Amino acid sequence: MNLDEALEQSAVWRGRNTVSSVGEVLPTGFACLDELLAGGGWPGRSLTEILIPEKGIGELRLVMPALAHLGREKRWLAWVAPPYVPYAPMLAAYGIDLARVLVVRPQAVADGFWAVEQALRSGTCAAVLAWPAGGNMRVLRRLQLAAEKGHCWGILFRDERAAHYASPAALRIRLQPLHDGLAVHIVKQRGYRKTAPAIVRF
Repeated sequence: MNLDEALEQSAVWRGRNTVSSVGEVLPTGFACLDELLAGGGWPGRSLTEILIPEKGIGELRLVMPALAHLGREKRWLAWVAPPYVPYAPMLAAYGIDLARVLVVRPQAVADGFWAVEQALRSGTCAAVLAWPAGGNMRVLRRLQLAAEKGHCWGILFRDERAAHYASPAALRIRLQPLHDGLAVHIVKQRGYRKTAPAIVRF
């Protein structure tokens, strides 16, 4: 077991296990979720992994209020390798300026990770949403460092099976679809640990 894997274990105490160690946060737009997350929102300037059993269960609706908030910064909202074309009427309904939405469709997996890293690091993007295929610890660490350097929120939508592997992301959540919303389970977060899921209704 390497150090990153050891730090994933809940029995390891890291010190400064308080909200003050979280840093900048973005309100989620859902009070129950803000209560679950350390600091009261999405961790800004870092990676968030959203682990899903399948695409299209409401994962985008979960991040839309925060994206709308970031859209006021007049920086880009980059989408890398989205499985579907972003639905413009929905984005506009949240008040997102469509002229600041950038969609990147890489031809190869390596190109996708390169595009995500460059967008995160550039300083011109407020958020980068990506649907990567695979990704090891070394690649993910580069993305985490790029998000910190570029003052950007990186959101990786990954298969829920990725929860079995270590990641340097500041926050990892697993989504469980409900008939009228989502159950949000914390897999990992900086700050403090809460085990009960948040039930987000749409």
